[in-house]
Amino acid sequence: RRRPGKTVVQAILFSPGDRFQMIIAASIKINAPLSTVWDVFTDIQNWQEWNPVCRECRLEEGEAMACGACFSFELNPMILSIRIKAVIEQFEPGKKVVWSGSRLGIDATHTFAFIENDGHVVLKSEESFSGPLLFLARLIGIPSRLHQLSNRLLESIKQQAESRR
Repeated sequence: RRRPGKTVVQAILFSPGDRFQMIIAASIKINAPLSTVWDVFTDIQNWQEWNPVCRECRLEEGEAMACGACFSFELNPMILSIRIKAVIEQFEPGKKVVWSGSRLGIDATHTFAFIENDGHVVLKSEESFSGPLLFLARLIGIPSRLHQLSNRLLESIKQQAESRR
């Protein structure tokens, strides 16, 4: 059963050729102005105040979320936390943020698109993963856990932005 405001688009594991790939995508409707949603999302130094998914967030290089900046955070896809280091590859204010990183033999890219529509924002999240260890990840349930974490992150952004209206 879906909760109002959230649409899960896909959570797919597939293997074209010899390289395993996985895409996890979701979107959420946020009843707040784009400027508020954008401010919440880009204020990475304060994510620990409201973000239960990406813990211990900090900028490693750069002074703010911007193209070329590097940041790190802890993610708990299963029992143990993993420190992720990501580089912002694309940064279009009010529209799109793309970051990428590699960890434990898996390459990942996460894209966030912000679509303003009649006083609200649809925030779309798409994570793509590739690497040989995805086969093992599937066996131990990582894809469904990452899907849950993506939804939880979107819900947290929604709650924080809507609380600022």
